[in-house]
Amino acid sequence: MKIEKEAEKILQNFSEALKDIPDLEETHYMVDNVNLSREDCAEDKNPEKIMHNTHVDEEGNLIVEKGKWVK
Repeated sequence: MKIEKEAEKILQNFSEALKDIPDLEETHYMVDNVNLSREDCAEDKNPEKIMHNTHVDEEGNLIVEKGKWVK
């Protein structure tokens, strides 16, 4: 019963606080930029930066792990 009384008191306080909020008209925004997209442009790729964290053998070949599902 104590929880119900506290909940009722909270609802009453909240209801009284809402009385002080003035009624406002809704604001609608008419915007013509629906479904805008940017131009597709490729960024310059730096192979040295990409290869920086890779393992390479003496011949310059990448050393990668073979897929575990491959026999």
